[in-house]
Amino acid sequence: MATGVDEGAGASERAGENAHAADVLSDAALARRLQILATEHWGLLAARSTAQSEVLTRITIYLTLVSAGLVTIGLLGQATRFGSWFPTAALAILGFLTVVGLLTLIRMLTISEEDMMFVLAMNRIRGGYADVDPTATEYFLASPHDDDIGMTVTYSFLRYRGGLEQVLGSSLIMSALVTGSVGGMFAGGLCTALGMPGGGPVAVGVVVGLAIVATTAGYGGFRFTQVWKTYTPRRPSAGPPAQWGPR
Repeated sequence: MATGVDEGAGASERAGENAHAADVLSDAALARRLQILATEHWGLLAARSTAQSEVLTRITIYLTLVSAGLVTIGLLGQATRFGSWFPTAALAILGFLTVVGLLTLIRMLTISEEDMMFVLAMNRIRGGYADVDPTATEYFLASPHDDDIGMTVTYSFLRYRGGLEQVLGSSLIMSALVTGSVGGMFAGGLCTALGMPGGGPVAVGVVVGLAIVATTAGYGGFRFTQVWKTYTPRRPSAGPPAQWGPR
């Protein structure tokens, strides 16, 4: 009988040890998961910061070139008294600035898409943190949901920010306006050099400038909407956050 009791006690002890080992393994797995998530999170933050720094540098370079180019055109006009070769020089400068502006807009559209990808990826990782410790979600202002609502929440924690406000206040539209102005001046000047009469060059310049701005905004919106047609979120939102209030 004593032997049976001893065997039962030993079995109970072994079961307790196995349960403790399983808890330890579970804690180790959770710690490993948190380390992997944190490493990926920091990598995304670094990539996002690098992309933002690059595009801001490119915008600064472009605006500096536009300022220097317009000043150069003014100085050339004064120095040559708007002589015979001045129109050619002015058109060359404006054409160069237009090309640089268009290239800058293309890169800005790419960076905007990359920034959205980084935000969605970090939202998904934040959801992974919530899976490890659900009580942590009450401290998040940025969203743990990797869908369109979650992305918008991460961009604007405390209030809903409409798409029009986001677009009109963006660096992309500002750069598009500058590029449209330069491109319009180039197109109008080219029409004048080719002998277009009356107010034709002005009309062409206005149309070209507006076309550049409209194309930039339209293509940016098209790329944004196309993403949501093919992307499937892992952790969709239940609805807008309470701090947004009624909409």
